Formats: sequence, C-alpha cells, structure tokens
Amino acid sequence: MPGGILAFMTTIDRNRLAQLIGRERALHLQRNPLSAAEYQRASHLFGRVPMTWMNKWSGGFPMYLAGASGNTIRDVDGNSYIDFAMGDTGAMAGHSPAETVTEVIARMDQQGGITTMLPTSDAEVVGAELQRRFGMPLWSFTLSATDANRWAIRLARLATGRSKILVFSYCYHGSVDETFAVPGPDGLAVSRPGNVAPPVPLHETTRVVEFNDLEALQRELAHGDVAAVLAEPAMTNIGIVLPEPGFWEQATRLIKDAGSLLMIDETHTISTGPGGATKAWHLQPDIFIIGKSIGGGIPSGAYGITEEVARRITGHTAAGEADIVDVGGVGGTLAGNALSVAAMAATLKHVLTDETWPRMIDLATAFREGVESVLTTYGLPWSCTQLGARAEYRFTWPAPRNGSESARAADAELEEYFHLFASNRGVLITPFHNMALMCRDTTEADVAKHTEVFAAAVADLVG
Repeated sequence: MPGGILAFMTTIDRNRLAQLIGRERALHLQRNPLSAAEYQRASHLFGRVPMTWMNKWSGGFPMYLAGASGNTIRDVDGNSYIDFAMGDTGAMAGHSPAETVTEVIARMDQQGGITTMLPTSDAEVVGAELQRRFGMPLWSFTLSATDANRWAIRLARLATGRSKILVFSYCYHGSVDETFAVPGPDGLAVSRPGNVAPPVPLHETTRVVEFNDLEALQRELAHGDVAAVLAEPAMTNIGIVLPEPGFWEQATRLIKDAGSLLMIDETHTISTGPGGATKAWHLQPDIFIIGKSIGGGIPSGAYGITEEVARRITGHTAAGEADIVDVGGVGGTLAGNALSVAAMAATLKHVLTDETWPRMIDLATAFREGVESVLTTYGLPWSCTQLGARAEYRFTWPAPRNGSESARAADAELEEYFHLFASNRGVLITPFHNMALMCRDTTEADVAKHTEVFAAAVADLVG
C-alpha cells in the first residue's frame, strides 16, 4: 500500500456513512436551490435532464451550468468549482480555450459557413497532425468516438471478411452495441448488466475476455472469426486499469498471428501524452479511434487506418461488394463539417500541444500522491492509479487488474459521499466514478485544495 505496510486498517462504519450522506445531501440542496428548481421544471425532458446520464450527479439533482472557463465552472446559484471532471475528457483542453473559440467564431461568422457538405483545408491540417501524433496515415472524421467506433468496426469486418469483434470485459467504447459484453459462465459473451435492449445475443457479434488475460485472448482468437480486437490501451470507464508489463507486446503478436486487426481507442487514454499511449508505449494499431478532447469541446471524432487496411477496403469497394461513398452505412451528413474540423485544427495545433502534457502529468502525480498520503494517514485499504494527466482512486487494494475486479470494487454509497462532499466544497470530479483530469489551466493550488477536501472527507468518515 502507499507508504508501505500499514499498522492498521480502517473499517467503514456504514451507519455513520449513511448519516454523512444525509448531511451532504441537505447541504447540496441548501447550496443549490435554483438548480433544484430548474430540475423540477424540466418536465419536457426524459429524466428531467438533456441526457439521462446527467442523473449520475449525486444529491438527487445536478447543478445547472451558468458558465465555465479554463478549469472553473460556475453554476446558476453562484457557486464556483475547481473542475477535475473536465467533461469526462471532452474539455481536456480547458473550458472555452481562447485559441479554439477564436477559430470557431470565425467559422460561425455569416461569411464562414458551418455545414455545407464541402471540405475545408482545415481537414488536411487535422489529418496531418493526427498522423504525426498517432502514426495512422489516413483519416476520416466523425462527431463522436462512438460514431468512429461504429464505422471503423464495419470497415474492419469488410477488410478481414470476419464477423466478430473482441473486447475486454467492462470496456467502454461509447454506445456501440457489440461492446457491452462480459464473459458468461461458459466464456461466451453475454450482455453486461443494465445493457439496454441489445439487438441480438452478444455472442453472435462479440468475443470477450478479461483485460491482462493473454491465455484467454489467445483462446478466443483461435476461433478465427475475430475481425478486430477493440481496446483502450488502459481501461478507464470502469476505473483506471493499467496493462501489466509486457501485456501489449504479447497481445499484439497474438492478434497479428490470428489475422485480426488491432483497433485502439484513445478517447480517454490521450491523457497519457500528446500521442496517447500508442506513441508512449509503442503500440501498433491497424485502426485508431479518437474523440472528445481534440475538438476543444465542439463535438468531434476521428478514425485512422493504415495503408494496408485502406488497400483491403478499396479492393472490396472496387469489386462492388461494398459502398462507403453512399449507402454502405459509413458516415453521416454532419461528420467532418466545417465547424468541428476548424475546432480540431485549432485545438490540436494551439491548445493541446506537445508542450502541455509534462506539466499536466506532474499535476496528476501530485494529485495521486496527495490521495495516497491521506490513505496512508488513515489506514484505508484503497488505491489511486495514474494514467498520465489522469488519476483515480478506488475503494480497494491492490488496484484492480481487470474490468470485473474493478466492477466489484464499486461502492455507490462511498462514491456519493465523496462526490457530494467535494462538490459542496467547490471541487468537482466525474459523476461516474472517482476520476480527476488535469488541463493546462489546472494549478498546484487546485490540486492542494482537492487533497485538503479529500482529507477532510476521510476524517469525517473514519471519525
């Protein structure tokens, strides 16, 4: 554990935890009466929110946004927050970064044009920058990583002539039907608990294994029907789960030997560095997915492919077996629109530059060390894992090594308590789990404030 072997372990008093949650819920309502009223008025919205996941915010209702800049959010009740959620990576460039805003305003001007069905020169700028960072030579644009994953999966099937996708248990790649899979008792893919109305049984489209399990990966690839292995370099949405040493080197060899494609999704793991884990860890994807952060908050996404994958796709389209220009199910009218492409060009070239990562990573290191120091002081058998500019604490030790272990470590009551305690004192972490992300506007004082608040929350909890 952090700081070595502890002399004692603290046991959580669940009755005390329930009392503290009640106290924090009452404080949440006291601090946010206008947000509570807005939530009650929202009778025309399904779940009373623009998107149902917004009900994950603790306390019975979300705070309503009044404004945001840099790493600061202001709500309609006049409260200000240090934001470590950063739009779950969507605002990793900071809220309303000036360089992106300038280009977006210019594009939105009456003379600029937002969506015209015509390409702009910004697209080649973005494609060249993405190749520099991630290595893929050929790119197409989307409005989200979900779209990028969906379309790239179809292209992987076309390129290989195979039907199935292999994913890791409790992975997250947006709302792609094939990815909500966990291993059943016989190892076949079954639907992840809570999955909304899968169109077909998951084993028809998907093979699934636990992250870091090379033996299972080899076994499932041996069936010879896997078009692509779709994976984050490190799992993030179930909590950060890091690859074990040598995992990706061996996994890549198994995937290539099986004739499958490696499809890397760096939508969250871009926190690792300007070229993501792909560059930092020398990964060799055939297809690459990115979204969220690269548009500076404007809906954006992209997928890149190798020349070899492009050659295979082109062979099928030239033979009339598939249509990727019109009715083949790849692409969307708004994908690659002038506004989102301008936002990507500005963000990549002027905001999320190579020079921004070292300081953000240092801040995440300080965040992790601050959490670990508190855990050591109070003897809590929990862990905090860092992935570049991202860090996350979990209510278990050691840190989980796969998605199922991470899922079992979830504790809804503890999450609500810590989320509410922090937001009631001006600090936001993601509503889904305990993730914190640094941006270029984050300061050492912001990190110190989180450590102070986290320590106070723990002190109240353990008594």
